[in-house]
Amino acid sequence: MSGVHTEDTGDADPRRTIELLWGVSAAPRRGPKPKLTTADVVRSAVALADADGIEAVTIRGIAEQLGVSPMSLYTYVPGRAELLDLMIDHAHGELTAPEPGLGWRDALTAIAEDQWSLYHRHPWLLQVTTSRSALGPHSFAKYENELRAVDGIGLDDVEMDAAVGLVTGLVRTTARSSLGAARLVRASGMTEAQWWERAGPVLAGIPAAAPEHYPIASRVGQAAGEAHNAAEDPAYTFRFGLARVLDGIEVLVSERQQ
Repeated sequence: MSGVHTEDTGDADPRRTIELLWGVSAAPRRGPKPKLTTADVVRSAVALADADGIEAVTIRGIAEQLGVSPMSLYTYVPGRAELLDLMIDHAHGELTAPEPGLGWRDALTAIAEDQWSLYHRHPWLLQVTTSRSALGPHSFAKYENELRAVDGIGLDDVEMDAAVGLVTGLVRTTARSSLGAARLVRASGMTEAQWWERAGPVLAGIPAAAPEHYPIASRVGQAAGEAHNAAEDPAYTFRFGLARVLDGIEVLVSERQQ
């Protein structure tokens, strides 16, 4: 997401993060009952990120939302890295398992559509790189549901992991394009069609850019532009790409059954 603030996750203290994710806490301290819970802090952080991006998530901002002092929040979350993992796992809790009885292809399609919607509800998820996954219950359930969709269809365990990785990677990539296009429209105040109305005549006045020099690009670009009313349609690319990935898996499975 060029020009968009991004952050890495996974550099938090593993023990403390896992304990928070799974609700494993130390023995309660003596004294007054805490005003908040860790879940309160996480929900507030997610609300801030939904509104203004991951860069808006600060201890001070969360404290203002919750009406407490910034220092008091460290009672619930030791730092930003741990908070990011908690936010990701919280968002993954919105995902649902495919309906029982679906074939593997329909199940993977349902999973992909669910994740596509999740990223559009919580765009900040695409601002966080997750090479080290949040090891929480909702993230475990996400992976379990993905694998269950292809369990027993003829792939070995490593191939199962790769297959669901292809699907989820496609969702992330195309959702990022979709959100980037929407963000550009908001920032520029112009739709794609309006932008091309201005750019097209300028380009047409440059002889070196004439269609005869780039015949295939001109033909295909015109057809795609007319179909999408824009240079691209990430939603179309998502569903076209998903179908082709599933076709490839189906061919592999079918060949092994012969």
